[in-house]
Amino acid sequence: MPRLRQPLRPVPMILAALAAAVPAAWAARAGAEPRERVVNVAMEDQFKSRHETGALRGDVVVLVYSERRGAEAALDLGRRLHLHFHPTAEQATATEWSRQPVTPLPGWPAGVRTPDVHVIPVACLPEVPRALQTVARSRMRTDSPHVPVWLDFADDMNRLFGTVPGEPNVAIIDTLGRVHGVQNGHVDELEFRELTVTVDRLRLAALGPARTAAAPASVPVRR
Repeated sequence: MPRLRQPLRPVPMILAALAAAVPAAWAARAGAEPRERVVNVAMEDQFKSRHETGALRGDVVVLVYSERRGAEAALDLGRRLHLHFHPTAEQATATEWSRQPVTPLPGWPAGVRTPDVHVIPVACLPEVPRALQTVARSRMRTDSPHVPVWLDFADDMNRLFGTVPGEPNVAIIDTLGRVHGVQNGHVDELEFRELTVTVDRLRLAALGPARTAAAPASVPVRR
């Protein structure tokens, strides 16, 4: 897939192009094209609260997931991404860390809501039997007492997007709920910059015709 090597241009200069199509610049490293379908990834977190990506339509969702061996690298990547799009979180308290405002977009119209970026950590735990899931939740509450972590006991992330063991994996869902791109494996500095540029392009695209385009039928995650 082509890399995004040029800086993001102001809204007036790129809006027409974005209206036609958002470039698929960040797809699976293996060379697979982004899966042009709507998904609704639904899971519970360590507090047993249920979440769905479908409830976040209008914003860009970045799912950062891994199995146990890649957990530390995934958490680090997720933190970097959250701070990139929500820089005031650096000085926020633990309880307010995930509630900080998103960075504005250049040239965004006054009075129009700016699409947020939800960086969501997902712990892939398919090896945990149902009888021990309560223990896993308790451990996760200890490790992350304030930031919700989605718990994937059913191996949904691997089935939907693929997983590289021992590394962070990322799936990007656009403002219409469509899978835009997947990265399985280590994200280097260039790929990190490409990722953030791609996310901002998807945010900008919310102003164009794609915002109201008919979306394909939803593909729910089966539990």
